Amino acid sequence: MNTDGDSVTNSSKFAEFKDLTAEELKCKANEYFKRKEYEDAIELYSMAIEKDSNNAILYGNRSFAYLKTECFGYAFTDASRAIEIDKNYIKGYYRRAEAQMANGRFKQALKDFETVVKFCPNDRDAKIKCQECKKIVNQKAFEKAISVDTLKRSVAESIDFESMTIDDTYDGPKIVDGKITKEFVEELLDTFKEEKRLHRKYAYKLILDARELFSKSKTLVDIEIPKGKKFTVCGDIHGQFYDLLNIFKLNGYPSEDNPYLFNGDVVDRGSFSVECILVLFAFKILYPNHLFIARGNHESETMNKIFGFEGEVKEKYSKQMYDLFTEVFECLPLAHCLNKKILVMHGGLFSKDNIKLDDIRNFDRFRQPPEDGLMCDILWSDPMPAEGRQPSKRGVGCQFGPDITENFLKLNNLDYIIRSHEVKDNGYEVAHGGKCITVFSAPNYCDRMGNLGAFINFNGGDELIPKYTTFKEVPHPDKKPMCYSSNLFSMM
Repeated sequence: MNTDGDSVTNSSKFAEFKDLTAEELKCKANEYFKRKEYEDAIELYSMAIEKDSNNAILYGNRSFAYLKTECFGYAFTDASRAIEIDKNYIKGYYRRAEAQMANGRFKQALKDFETVVKFCPNDRDAKIKCQECKKIVNQKAFEKAISVDTLKRSVAESIDFESMTIDDTYDGPKIVDGKITKEFVEELLDTFKEEKRLHRKYAYKLILDARELFSKSKTLVDIEIPKGKKFTVCGDIHGQFYDLLNIFKLNGYPSEDNPYLFNGDVVDRGSFSVECILVLFAFKILYPNHLFIARGNHESETMNKIFGFEGEVKEKYSKQMYDLFTEVFECLPLAHCLNKKILVMHGGLFSKDNIKLDDIRNFDRFRQPPEDGLMCDILWSDPMPAEGRQPSKRGVGCQFGPDITENFLKLNNLDYIIRSHEVKDNGYEVAHGGKCITVFSAPNYCDRMGNLGAFINFNGGDELIPKYTTFKEVPHPDKKPMCYSSNLFSMM
């Protein structure tokens, strides 16, 4: 499950298979793939490719396995290699379209889907995905056309909050005198636990108030943890609301004595993203200086369109509310610095040297993430064991080695970095000689990965020594991950 760097072939684990033919290795890899042991399947496909480097099917199969592990950059490269070997290998175009689509490159994905439909006109699945992809491309072109020379009006300014009426039959939590109280938040948690909805007027209130708070935040937020005081860092939640409740059960609710930092990717994938983000917004309003949320790569329009959050908000509330969430996500800080010693951000370090903390502080974050540069790297990059830098396995951002981490820390007088962004078997991973920590808080990610979740506790002081708590998934209502995504993204 740890997907740092390139696959290592011919490991001792598969030494017994080293004399098998490429075809035999492919069959073994297929067995691992069927059991959803994707990392092992990748390794065996790689061993087969070493024996037969001009076999399009091997690259196509490995591309599919990379898609399952969210290594979309590697998946694209393998699919392209398969097409290069055999221009008539239709699955290569299909896999490449999936990889392009996962990174929001819809125009490129559309070309490959059109190729699949041309060769397989009776493939109903391909036709549906091609049509859906074309709709998105046309929609984006239309939005771009009408935005020229037009001053974009804030969604928040267009909301007529006061005119929203509340039916007498509504029996959920209520905001009295415009103030979020502890009692309101506790009732909100119980309401969501029972799969009931918060009235849209109160949901809008939470989002608008959160927008006001985050818009005043710095791009890099400095947090001081007093000596002997507790502080908790959580990684990706990904819409797994019942696992979020379990974190609170294990570690306590956010409060002035129990502050939290949620390090991005609160939404998408899991089908209770609305519940997750509204609860965290409520705690943010209640404890503005003790609940922090960083932006992740999934707090963006492109990812929300692909991985379910947009569809979920539209289903549970409205398109207008989704557009308001988009505005709030553009206000979220990109990074947090704990006691001037630990930098916490969602993805990782940078594609170029000599980036200083002031570069982050001075960055204009109020936008959708670009495809390269400082903001892209913060949201998308990953560590790797090898020295130096490599192109990202995801196709966005970069991979950075222990020397890159060491140089960045020295330049900025930091002790280590904490990031999230990647599934880890144990919920966390310590890499780069203890200088790069990954924490991931969505156990059994997407109901299929079997990983533990984790969070990190600190006691404030001169030395912030991390203490890790790991936990398993808890039961949740029968809603599959990404159940609000369109047919186009069902393979993801």
